[in-house]
Amino acid sequence: MAAMDTEKQPLLTQSRNDSEAEAQEPSLAELQRNVFKAQREYMKAWSRTTSGTWHRRIMYGVTALLLLFAVFCVGVIVQDSLDDDFPPTFTGRVPLEAHIMSKCPDARDCLHDMILPAMQNVSHKVDFQLSYIGNVTDHDDGVLCKHGQQECLGNIIELCAAKLYPNPKMYLGFTMCLSRHFEDIPDRDLVEDCALEHGISMEELNDCTVNENGALSVDMLKQSFNRSAGAGVTKSCTVRLNGKVRCIRDGGEWKDCDGGSSAIDLVADINAESKKLWQQYVG
Repeated sequence: MAAMDTEKQPLLTQSRNDSEAEAQEPSLAELQRNVFKAQREYMKAWSRTTSGTWHRRIMYGVTALLLLFAVFCVGVIVQDSLDDDFPPTFTGRVPLEAHIMSKCPDARDCLHDMILPAMQNVSHKVDFQLSYIGNVTDHDDGVLCKHGQQECLGNIIELCAAKLYPNPKMYLGFTMCLSRHFEDIPDRDLVEDCALEHGISMEELNDCTVNENGALSVDMLKQSFNRSAGAGVTKSCTVRLNGKVRCIRDGGEWKDCDGGSSAIDLVADINAESKKLWQQYVG
């Protein structure tokens, strides 16, 4: 019996070790769990690595775009400074003048199609003035207008607006407002509506026209007539740039517009004249 037990003992021992080995080996479910855990850990590590790379790429891309945008902005600013702006010490402005009659359809078209659009772009480069066309006489209150005395009063109203509000953006807009309905000038309702639209005091406007029984306003109109006559201007609307006739609107047509009759053409000429003044200033 002992011998038998001795002979069997190694086998029993081996069998116990095999059972322990089997117990220590992971099951299929455990292996699957381990695989899944390893996959998750790998994905986390991959995510950390790639996200950092992509973050850097995004950061570099955004930085590059910002730099390009900054360079673009600087270029625009520099170009604008070269084309449009001059040092504060440079006060040279190009003389631009429109000679008109207040009740003239050509004046309306001239202001609407050429003068106003041009002024919206280069008003800071020009010394603008509206002058009127008529005759100084010894009768009819000393002034004679092509479209009657109502036109003379319309001229006076527009001149008073320019005197009271010398910023062209105000008085030129007011004049354009009246010109749209030139047939009704100097109807009070029209004048009041345009004055209200452009922030002009009707009371001040009225005071200017009747000051000293209208003597001062008539004198102002005479001076304007004499200015146009002295420049040899007889057609409404005549546009002069830097003392020279630039374009004429007469009979519904543009005439003597060698440089073109559009606002863009006028702006180009103003820019060219402005650069000439600048070169003279620095030269």
